Amino acid sequence: MRNSKVVFVVIALLGTMFSVNAQRTVVKVYPKHGTVVHKVSKAKVVVHKNSNYHFAKGVWYKARGKKFVVCAAPVGIKVRTLPRGNKVVQVNGRKLYKYKGVWYKKKGRGYIVVNV
Repeated sequence: MRNSKVVFVVIALLGTMFSVNAQRTVVKVYPKHGTVVHKVSKAKVVVHKNSNYHFAKGVWYKARGKKFVVCAAPVGIKVRTLPRGNKVVQVNGRKLYKYKGVWYKKKGRGYIVVNV
């Protein structure tokens, strides 16, 4: 009788753990503009209107000395690829791509930032 209670409790705990893991949702949110970071991993440098922007994992940065500051995605800037997880959305009959609140339009072999 006691062994069956222990087995029941273990099964109940395992069931609770699996149900909690199944309910986790990952929300990709653009960091607050002005956030300062010391290091950006695997950033691509993109030149736009004579300014250097750093693009990593869907977030745009401007270099400030040895640090990086999160900035708004400059409208009209072009990147070759978008990060995984972008969403394809139809807006007024146009096919656009959205990632972390930034909207992109396919143009040639790349994507440009647009206002929606």
